[in-house]
Amino acid sequence: MAAASDGVFSLPEGTVYPALHRLEKSGLLDSTWQTVDGRRRRVYSLTAPGRVRLQERRQGWRVFASAVERVLSGGQAAGMAGAPA
Repeated sequence: MAAASDGVFSLPEGTVYPALHRLEKSGLLDSTWQTVDGRRRRVYSLTAPGRVRLQERRQGWRVFASAVERVLSGGQAAGMAGAPA
């Protein structure tokens, strides 16, 4: 996560795993054990309900981010469809 976000998201192990366990318990994630380079690792994947929830959350984020952009740009979000340039 740190590499994909250019270091913006650098979360300690103790933060990530409790969240993964909660998502698994709620049915949004599945997990399996895999052996990689001789070491066992837990691998997580989204379930069908997890994919639905992710799409809902992404849409909610887009609405929120768009509203913040409009506020920060004085009422016009740059690149917004239908917004005057």
